[in-house]
Amino acid sequence: MTNTDIKSLMQEIGKQAKSAAQTLASADAETKNRALKEAAASLRDRSAEILQANDKDMAAGEEKGLSGPLLDRLKLTEDRLAAVGKGLEEIAALDDPVGAVMDAWDRPNGLKISRVRVPLGVIGVIYESRPNVTADAGGLCLKSGNASILRGGSESYHSSGAILQSMQDGLRQANLPEAAIQMVPTTDRAAVGEMLTMTDYIDVIVPRGGKPLIERVQNEAKVPVFAHLEGICHTYVDGAADPDMARDIALNAKMRRTSICGATETLLIDKDAVKTHLPRILDALTEAGCEIRGDGAIQKADSRVKPADEIDWDTEYLDSVIAVKQVNGVQDAVDHVNRHGTEHTDAIVTSDAAVAEAFLNGVNSAIAMHNASTQFADGGEFGMGAEIGIATGKLHARGPVGVEQLTTFKYVVRGDGQVRP
Repeated sequence: MTNTDIKSLMQEIGKQAKSAAQTLASADAETKNRALKEAAASLRDRSAEILQANDKDMAAGEEKGLSGPLLDRLKLTEDRLAAVGKGLEEIAALDDPVGAVMDAWDRPNGLKISRVRVPLGVIGVIYESRPNVTADAGGLCLKSGNASILRGGSESYHSSGAILQSMQDGLRQANLPEAAIQMVPTTDRAAVGEMLTMTDYIDVIVPRGGKPLIERVQNEAKVPVFAHLEGICHTYVDGAADPDMARDIALNAKMRRTSICGATETLLIDKDAVKTHLPRILDALTEAGCEIRGDGAIQKADSRVKPADEIDWDTEYLDSVIAVKQVNGVQDAVDHVNRHGTEHTDAIVTSDAAVAEAFLNGVNSAIAMHNASTQFADGGEFGMGAEIGIATGKLHARGPVGVEQLTTFKYVVRGDGQVRP
């Protein structure tokens, strides 16, 4: 396709999405929930068709030489597909955020003012190899009353297209417009560039994928973006931490799943805890197969530690590697986090309430934790249901982005004839 063809294609998709968004904005909770449940049922009915489409993507991915982890993200099985359908039913079970009154008050002149949740409008979602995002993102946008334009990776093109059919089955069964959930019908990268500039039709862009994708979106987008570039997360072990708790949290925060954005990449340890707490933490990490890189004080404390360079404090490993640094108290830890972190998720382990508050109030993180693993940085773990991603910007959606964060608000003012003097 020529760039002119792609521009025309995307403009038409945008027009249809904007029209569908107006219908969704006034749809009641029961109608949206029916669409989600019918989509889940369609996924079950179409499972053989979807898995067959996934086989095509898997064969192409193997031929292209995709890595083992990428192929695993791409692969769908009966169990994984069942989990996708269950996820849609769980979204349907969430409270509907649209129309919720966030605050209300009366003025002395009799005006009654309320702040009410409303949908954002049209959400563009750009993602890479995981085909399940087609259902997750489409479902979350639908629940929050938003139309969605989905642009999946070329690796999952057939799988995502097959899942889209089920999402649109659900919309039809609920008498909602199919254009409420659309997928860009081309793998041409020019379509992404077009999406990023469609300010007349798209209200927010949500990218999900690796650093190159996020960087491109943040650099080129004229539409507002909900995203995080990296997850350089920290766990700080204070001198007043329970030693066993510190070990368990540090081990889980790094090694439960090393490839997620909430995995701890740097361990900070107070100088008063190096002798008492560090040995059991390093033993546990080493036993779990983690490579440890440390500053001079940490190397001196344990001969197994490899030297850390300055670049290690600014590295998102997404692997079984951790950087460890000695700090002099909570303020030193806060300063390190704010200098080297990415405002994603950072944790302190301590039994000193005053020290904990100093850390929680001092770090600039979207998520700040006390005595808990950074791996809890997830909308589902927060009780928010599914999430479309995690944002580290300063817009209203910060941290896990769930159905509430996919809404904005309007002020509704009710009077009985007041005129302003």
